[in-house]
Amino acid sequence: MTDDLRLLENGLEIPLSDGVRAYFNYHWLRDNCPSSFDRATRERVFDIFHLQAPPRPSQAYVADGALHIAWAGENHASTYALDWLAPYGRGERRADPADLPRKAWYSDHYARMARFRQPDLKADKALVAAWIEALLVDGVALVTDMPDSDEGLTETVRLIGQVRPTFFGDYFDVRTHIKPTNLAYTAKALELHTDTPAEEMAPGVQFLHCRANSVAGGDSLFLDGVAAANDFRDAYPEDFRLLSETEIPFYCEHDDYDMRSRQRVIELDKHGAVSGLTISQHMADVFDLPQADLDAYYPAFCRFGRWLQGEKYVMRFRLNAGECIVFDNHRIVHGRAAYVAESGARYLRGTYSDREEMRSTYRSLVSKGRFG
Repeated sequence: MTDDLRLLENGLEIPLSDGVRAYFNYHWLRDNCPSSFDRATRERVFDIFHLQAPPRPSQAYVADGALHIAWAGENHASTYALDWLAPYGRGERRADPADLPRKAWYSDHYARMARFRQPDLKADKALVAAWIEALLVDGVALVTDMPDSDEGLTETVRLIGQVRPTFFGDYFDVRTHIKPTNLAYTAKALELHTDTPAEEMAPGVQFLHCRANSVAGGDSLFLDGVAAANDFRDAYPEDFRLLSETEIPFYCEHDDYDMRSRQRVIELDKHGAVSGLTISQHMADVFDLPQADLDAYYPAFCRFGRWLQGEKYVMRFRLNAGECIVFDNHRIVHGRAAYVAESGARYLRGTYSDREEMRSTYRSLVSKGRFG
């Protein structure tokens, strides 16, 4: 055994390549022997539940930049590169290339919004990575030169992940309906909202493919929930706390469905940073909080709703035929100005994909992964 390696009751101490001593638990070391993972399937094949006794080394030493262990009671030895061990010895989480800092944006963002031609995305995976990066950082991007077909939208979604159905189907068609079941299917103004808040886990990425837009009015309204909520946190910290900690009910009900969920209006990520919003006045259920709690909650809720409508935040633009706006449905709040239905044609076909699938695709495009 190496002189500067110490075997303890439940683990060992070794010096890492930077000279700092680090502690490693024996169970963890045995569980994460390189042989514990199948190289073809990339899945763990060692089952630590089957060990008859807690793992302990019969021999351990450091040589050639690696920790070597022979395990007592087993005909098995493990070798771990010190560079691989180092971040785990420091208690660091596994690095995630998709965990990118969000960049807040405001009402003047349209001219700078990331844009990609759909044929180019189909031909170049590096561009797909850049597109996803824009969605991770900005939460929104525009895809142009879309085919005028249902299939064109599907093949665009599949560059990121699979089509993610909701309770009303795989796709939805935004145009005036004779018997509308949603305000989006009328020519009326559509208030700022995030989609399907009544689902327990609302879809993560939304695609709105404009197939026709020749009507008077109907401008798209988009805002960055991260920018608005961050500013709100600075201005009204107690209101922010209520909106980020209190769950309120949402619903979506018609003849053959009755969806219900409870959500926080302001969503925080694992770092405590704002990751997005869940908000929709036309799908907010009757708040069933204790009435005394509403004395503080309602003023905070209303103040934030008015805050979101500020000219500082709302980006206004016209979505044109052949364009597809793609955005994070948990971050980007969107709506629509009223339009004159008789003045022309307006048709958007929409669908969703999963946010974690998007991150998965990004990781596979920009990194080798654990087994690369």
